[in-house]
Amino acid sequence: MAPHIGDTAPDFTQDSTEGPIRFHDWLGTSWGVLFSHPKDFTPVCTTELGRVAKLKGEFDRRNVRVIGLSCDSVEDHVAWSKDIADTQGCAPNFPMLADADRKVANLYGMIPPNAEDTMTVRSVFVIGPDKKVKLTLTYPASTGRNFDELLRVIDSLQLTANHKLATPSDWRAGEDCIIVPAVSNEDAMRMFPGFTEVKPYLRTTPAPRA
Repeated sequence: MAPHIGDTAPDFTQDSTEGPIRFHDWLGTSWGVLFSHPKDFTPVCTTELGRVAKLKGEFDRRNVRVIGLSCDSVEDHVAWSKDIADTQGCAPNFPMLADADRKVANLYGMIPPNAEDTMTVRSVFVIGPDKKVKLTLTYPASTGRNFDELLRVIDSLQLTANHKLATPSDWRAGEDCIIVPAVSNEDAMRMFPGFTEVKPYLRTTPAPRA
């Protein structure tokens, strides 16, 4: 069964393009993004891996380690990386797990019991430094993932973790935030002086400066 938000992300040891990886040790104290692909040499996934490679600086700035997964071998991953570089202008600059035995895909519930193949293995997991799952997404094979949206979500998750703030609909980094209900008004006045009480349950404050 797939881990849910708040669950501890399952640990595993699996081979990758950067050698064997023990997942929790590899994450260390960083945030993590595990995103998966059904197989190598597929068109939509080729564009996704190139996009993530180009965004490496953005992930690094947020202390996020990215790791890919595909149900193929390391040798196939290496060959596919050359195609990704040729077509997307950037080769993967993060490890790609070789999951030919489906160990990780099954551990993370990426393959439903009634699935005929691995085409459902297109999931995203955002994991916090506490090794807890913070977000899960699953996409159909035909729809490329929006990694700008993933960065936006990570910004929001880190605001909550670091500042006890939530974010409203369509929020972008730098815009006003929402004080989480668990923070009393007394504490809010100390933590967020000058906050706006729209309703007793809806209190807004400018985003903290980086």
